[in-house]
Amino acid sequence: MIKQVADIQTFKQKALQWASGFDAVCYLDSNGFRNKYSKFETLIAVGIKADITANTGNAFEQLTQFRHQHPEWVTGFFGYDLKNEVENLSSSNVAHLHFPDLYFFAPQYVLIINDNIVEIIADDEKAVFNIIENQGLKALDPANPIKLQSRFGKSEYIEAVKKIQNHITRGDIYVTNFCQEFFAEDVAIDPLSVFLQLNQISPNPFASFFKWKDNYILCASPERFLAKRGNKLISQPIKGTAKRGVNEVEDEALKQELRTQAKELQENVMIVDLVRNDLTRSAKQGTVKTEELYTIHSFKQVHQMISTVVCELRDDIGAVEAIKNTFPMGSMTGAPKFSAMQLMEQYELTKRGVYSGAIGYFDPDNDFDFNVVIRSLLYNSAENYLSFHAGSAITYHADPEKEYDECLLKAKAIMEVLGADIRQPFS
Repeated sequence: MIKQVADIQTFKQKALQWASGFDAVCYLDSNGFRNKYSKFETLIAVGIKADITANTGNAFEQLTQFRHQHPEWVTGFFGYDLKNEVENLSSSNVAHLHFPDLYFFAPQYVLIINDNIVEIIADDEKAVFNIIENQGLKALDPANPIKLQSRFGKSEYIEAVKKIQNHITRGDIYVTNFCQEFFAEDVAIDPLSVFLQLNQISPNPFASFFKWKDNYILCASPERFLAKRGNKLISQPIKGTAKRGVNEVEDEALKQELRTQAKELQENVMIVDLVRNDLTRSAKQGTVKTEELYTIHSFKQVHQMISTVVCELRDDIGAVEAIKNTFPMGSMTGAPKFSAMQLMEQYELTKRGVYSGAIGYFDPDNDFDFNVVIRSLLYNSAENYLSFHAGSAITYHADPEKEYDECLLKAKAIMEVLGADIRQPFS
């Protein structure tokens, strides 16, 4: 069923409000940031026809079997600690959220939105449309100011960065992504209201509201991890961040500074090389190429340096295997990839969980698209535990204090929605 809707933004909000009453929801919104690899503006997958929950061990194999059984729409997430299945790694850090390492579901209802056109795929398409249209919109519920805690004090973070740089000096690694967790306990929030406010404050091309029972991922990601379009794989790593200016002149100056900073260019090209190497595991020989290098993309909160790496997929590599061959994404690990992941287990104080993982979909064409779970709030409503991570790339030339400030810049929108003090959050 295909319908034209006059006020598409209101319809999307009504549809998400309706969807949030189900046990499983995957809402993906590009917020108007379309590119040549976009298939739709918004996808809403709702309700569980069948699902799979798996932890590290043979999770990718289980997903491959599940995908064979359900070749239509399937949506879900990969957690970062699946790295322990991809490589000979382990994790002993504590996890407070209790999300699984992998969760996917075949939805009962699928809504696809492009411009003001809504397509509904379901057994009772007209009924679904009427239920959504006839709803009254609930007012947003602003979160009470939340007292956030950090696993690192600022001085502890700076000391850890200096130790990591000693590893770089010794040649153990070239670059790594070092992450820290901010959290709150015994808190109650309205996840739908928080997501809608976050998406308004920080609209990004890979935004997602994901619900699995009592667990929520409220995501304002600007980054694509990996997409498949026909026999083509596309990865778009982000490395390089600058704040927005207070006026047009300052904003343009900050963009130019990002474009010429040696440290930002260095970390971007190192991750591009890593992604190129990851793609060779799935690529036809000689087809890996960099379509775009050092391109600055501007979002409401920050400027980002984004590169695009593509290849042609080998005929003997399946969709899930192609994801496994590049997981986790290089922008969230470092180089060399194995050594960087191993080292971060020593310096980070909690498991990343879904953070640094990916949310996305497989479609009936056997294409897929997955984001990088960053700029994201994770919430366990059964245990009233709220968490988000922020990280930055550590290189030999990195200034530890500036890296700490970059973490806070990336967390600014989430802190604003939560009413947290963003001026002097943690000492």
